[in-house]
Amino acid sequence: MSIYSLAHSPDADDIFMYYAIHFGWVSHPEIAFQNEALDIETLNQKALESFYDITAISFALYPHIKDEYALLRTAVSFGQGYGPKLIKKKGKKLKKNFKVALSGRYTTNAMLFRIAYPEARPVYMNFLEIEKAVLEGKVDAGVLIHESILDFDESLEVERELWDIWVELAGKELPLPLGGMALRRSIPLLKAIEAEEMLTKAVKVANDHKRLLSQMLLERELVRIGDEQLQCYLDLYANEESISMNERQIEAIDKLFEIGFIHGEYPCPIKAKEHFIPKEYKELRFS
Repeated sequence: MSIYSLAHSPDADDIFMYYAIHFGWVSHPEIAFQNEALDIETLNQKALESFYDITAISFALYPHIKDEYALLRTAVSFGQGYGPKLIKKKGKKLKKNFKVALSGRYTTNAMLFRIAYPEARPVYMNFLEIEKAVLEGKVDAGVLIHESILDFDESLEVERELWDIWVELAGKELPLPLGGMALRRSIPLLKAIEAEEMLTKAVKVANDHKRLLSQMLLERELVRIGDEQLQCYLDLYANEESISMNERQIEAIDKLFEIGFIHGEYPCPIKAKEHFIPKEYKELRFS
């Protein structure tokens, strides 16, 4: 039995997509996972250290870890007409060099924000602390992510949608690539293929049994929000298009990497498909 460390964030979509495995709905005779839940920027930092075998990451991080990790096709979160929100106190006028709270240096929203607002002064913090930092005046504005986008203090307002920044930079309407999964390249190829297949099956099973799995998560207090918000959030970020990347999503990731390269975030341009696990190896080996 091969046991691999698997790290994901504690937000509702990651927990939802993983817990079909945790509850035993999906298993493998030769593979098991030991999971850990950490905020996304901690996961990004750990990925830079090659700490976990399989880990959730921000898509914007991937070019920095491409030599150590393959990019998985499953358990992905994209925005389609929605995404993180830049918020501030109602009526506040932001100067060009406004101080802003971001969820981490390597998050997708942070990269897009820095490109759109080059004179702003970022302060990086846990995403759960951002709304409070804005309310207390520690920063002028903040970018909300995860469940925070659904419900925030009535004294705050949206200055700009990150979706609008994305469309402007991309030059067209593509899904906004937010989070995905990466697998350590040192894992034997056949085991890597089977691990990805197992995770893909888990996301599909979770979607096929969304109401039952959601209820189990709520009963065990594994998510931070109530039923109505949970269903809304899962519809946004853990849905049928989270099971396996489609061509439009791949195009969007390539565009994200291109934007990052053009603006000096990456030393060289890359394409997503060049970094997927070659699933055909399993078919060729056993044909």
